[in-house]
Amino acid sequence: MSETATRFSTTRKRLNPWVIVLILLIHLGIFYVLIRALAPTAVASVEQTVVSAFTVTVSAPEEETPVTEPEPDEGAQGDPGEEAVPQPVSAPTPRQQVREDRPVPRAASTGSATTSGATQSGDGTGAAGSGTGTGSGRGGSGQGGVAATKPVLIRSITDSSAFPIPPGGRQARIGESVIVRLTVNAQGRVTACSIYRPSPFPETDAVVCRLSYEQIRFEPARDAQGNPVPAPFYYRQRFFN
Repeated sequence: MSETATRFSTTRKRLNPWVIVLILLIHLGIFYVLIRALAPTAVASVEQTVVSAFTVTVSAPEEETPVTEPEPDEGAQGDPGEEAVPQPVSAPTPRQQVREDRPVPRAASTGSATTSGATQSGDGTGAAGSGTGTGSGRGGSGQGGVAATKPVLIRSITDSSAFPIPPGGRQARIGESVIVRLTVNAQGRVTACSIYRPSPFPETDAVVCRLSYEQIRFEPARDAQGNPVPAPFYYRQRFFN
């Protein structure tokens, strides 16, 4: 019997240290709850003291002052270079053109003939210096002027009763017209007549030409010197009956 008790006492295991720590923590927790329930003010003062002992003051980091980097040196101005002097340029000497003599015109004829030619005088129609022809000589009695103004009509056909009665009566001619080309001399009279734009009545157009010699009068055309000269004139005859 004694051997059995001894064997039991020798074989009993020891408690685990962690189990002992856990039992202590449980008892401390129960003790803390009882004290907080019975004296809450005392527990709060003790907690504040403990917390203040472990309070760590953390200060904000100081702001770093930005460092301004110096601007890079662009370099100093270099020494001025030598002034460029343009090389003188001379224009080429122009070539002198050899003056060519114009051919000498032929001398005028010195003959005694009075026919047309380049003589100094004569009565032909050539380019003589003077004479009685109608050419372009220095002087003469010919009518070779050019009209600078037109003839001015001062009297037209007034006797319309001389017009023949066309087919269909005079009413068929009302509103029609004929244009004739007249040649007016230096005295303002008609010397030639031709139909330029006819009317539908040929017989009446012929009478217009005949009456233009008898009744139409003009202030003649004049050249640059104011002399009366022949000139053409286009005359329109309108029919009212």
